[in-house]
Amino acid sequence: MASKGNRNAVTLACVDCKQRNYQTNKNKKNDPDRIELSKYCKFCHKHTTHKETK
Repeated sequence: MASKGNRNAVTLACVDCKQRNYQTNKNKKNDPDRIELSKYCKFCHKHTTHKETK
């Protein structure tokens, strides 16, 4: 199995309703801090900010 190198799997949670909606990968060398992305929340039915969780 091939190694992913510096990439980590992260979970994104909605800031408004705290639901964990998305999973993605990030490069921990380029982005050492927690990421924030604007994504669609199917629970809030609108675009909201999603932050990286533990």
